[in-house]
Amino acid sequence: MKVLISGASVAGPALAYWLRHHGATPTVVERAPAPRTSGQAIDVRGAALTVVERMGLLEPLRAVRTRMRGSSMVDGDGTELWRSTEYAPSSGRFDSPDLEVLREDLTGLLAERTAGVEYRYGDEITGLRQDPDGVDVRFAGGGAERFDLVVGADGLHSEVRRRTFGDESQFVRHLDTYLAVFSADNVLGLDNWQVWVRNDTAGAGVYPARDNTELRVNVGFRSALLRFDRRDLDAQRSLVAERAAGLGWEIPRLLKAMWQAPDFYFDAMAQVHLPTWSRGRVTLVGDAGYCPSPLSGQGTSLALVGAYVLAAELAAGDHVTALTRYEERMRPFVTRNQALATKNADGPAPEASMDGAKDAISL
Repeated sequence: MKVLISGASVAGPALAYWLRHHGATPTVVERAPAPRTSGQAIDVRGAALTVVERMGLLEPLRAVRTRMRGSSMVDGDGTELWRSTEYAPSSGRFDSPDLEVLREDLTGLLAERTAGVEYRYGDEITGLRQDPDGVDVRFAGGGAERFDLVVGADGLHSEVRRRTFGDESQFVRHLDTYLAVFSADNVLGLDNWQVWVRNDTAGAGVYPARDNTELRVNVGFRSALLRFDRRDLDAQRSLVAERAAGLGWEIPRLLKAMWQAPDFYFDAMAQVHLPTWSRGRVTLVGDAGYCPSPLSGQGTSLALVGAYVLAAELAAGDHVTALTRYEERMRPFVTRNQALATKNADGPAPEASMDGAKDAISL
């Protein structure tokens, strides 16, 4: 089976690994010119730990996990409101078997595990035409090629989903929150310690990375749906600076650093809900099909588990049966994990809810 995967973040490379493991031939196309080398800390929990263990990645991920000693919340004047040496809002309890790692560490390990897979960076799909026997794909870089299956692993704003199912306004549910993420020098001198600050409409979390040499800054704010140009980063920076200006503490200082950050990222917190994830020989995996939003803390785990289940079902039978089984197995797991965000809008999900959701699938 010859499979084209659009997207080289987490779901795409994970799927490429498992497809090749089962004897298929995957190709990954990625619009970005090179692998992304930054991002926030992400979590690998529950069933996803089983997936990475079967990939031989559990110990390598443990070796690069974040090493937070604790976390604290401060008010706008910098007065500490609470502190914990057992828990951090970004990752949960420190004694959990779950892993918090930097996004680029996970994607780097996935790239190593898929050495030999063809990656086409700086290119993208510009046309899809399928028939009962395959999919003809046109590329921005020129030319066309035929594949047995096309998989959209291209995130919240999936182009494969748009071309196959229609405009994202039908499927993307806004959660009335926006998030910016960027890196800065560790001007605060944080030593494996997270600091959080919030007011009625905005909040921020700051934690060190790379042996405390840099900071990862997360700034969020509540808002109804905003219209903005996803290509105009300076306009997005201005919006973040305006909405977070009243947070106090060290946030004004960090917002100044935001203007020089080469890895600035901004988007709505949203979920994707589709009545089906497949149409003919085109299907979706990870955020493209069922984004739970970063507010759930489970986007990475859903991507890893979804890739594993999809590849296993494709290896077990014809694509029609496989895509049906993929959805039957994954949808209850997705629904439970998406609820972590929608039922806990004001903060991380309770530990009991997370424990129930993260293992709610049999592998």
